[in-house]
Amino acid sequence: MTKPDECISKPPFPPLIDFSGITVMREDNKVLDSLSLIVNSGEHVAILGPNGSGKSTFIRTITRENYPLASPCMKYMILGKEVWHVSDLREMLGIVSQDLQFTYTRDTTGRDVILSGFFSSIGLFFHHDVTPDMERKTDEILNFLEISHLQNRPMRKMSTGEARRFLIGRALVHDPKALILDEPTTGLDLHALHTFRTTIRKIACHGTGIIMVTHNLYDIIPEISRVILMKDGKFCNDGPKDEILKSEVIGSLFDVPVRIREENGWYYATGY
Repeated sequence: MTKPDECISKPPFPPLIDFSGITVMREDNKVLDSLSLIVNSGEHVAILGPNGSGKSTFIRTITRENYPLASPCMKYMILGKEVWHVSDLREMLGIVSQDLQFTYTRDTTGRDVILSGFFSSIGLFFHHDVTPDMERKTDEILNFLEISHLQNRPMRKMSTGEARRFLIGRALVHDPKALILDEPTTGLDLHALHTFRTTIRKIACHGTGIIMVTHNLYDIIPEISRVILMKDGKFCNDGPKDEILKSEVIGSLFDVPVRIREENGWYYATGY
């Protein structure tokens, strides 16, 4: 079993994200404004910004749910390719979001949540052919995430933290190149938060890239070395974590005076 300090290196791939001149409109409003970004495969990155800054729209642009305006200077590449079949792209990127959790309203068990990841569905249906290899992979994920004891419990009877871990399992079925986490700790109590962060650290050190999209500093695990700040649909700062997570920089981002402190690789903000 891999622990956070036992990181595994993997061979290099093309950049996970290679975007330039990305603009996304919603009616007459620019939700994303000429964004440019390169994130390398295997890199652990946080995108930090206030609510309404365009973070979730940016995720949907990565996953091809939103498309940017075409322009001669635009670059829109993922893992070295401009054109993707959406089902193939979903196998390369694991997505975990609170919105996805809300879609599981039936009596879907935790095990079936993970198995549904093979079909990009919300639960299993009669036409889904679950193979022995899928069952073995599911057992492997259950053991890796240490949630085998919960696998037969319906999602509606799980705590928020327990359900979130099964969504992570669902995202891992295809061994994705990156796990994209959209405000992943919303609704978690202190115990669930601790368990969740331990799980993400374990995944990061197992070789899967982490893109943490959040408005909370405490979501930024020590393995994340780069922080990108987002505000009003633009990336306004990008650099090493210890240079970006400064009191004056974060205060400006959120328009509030704060004091940032670091403790054993974790960052916290307190108001004046």
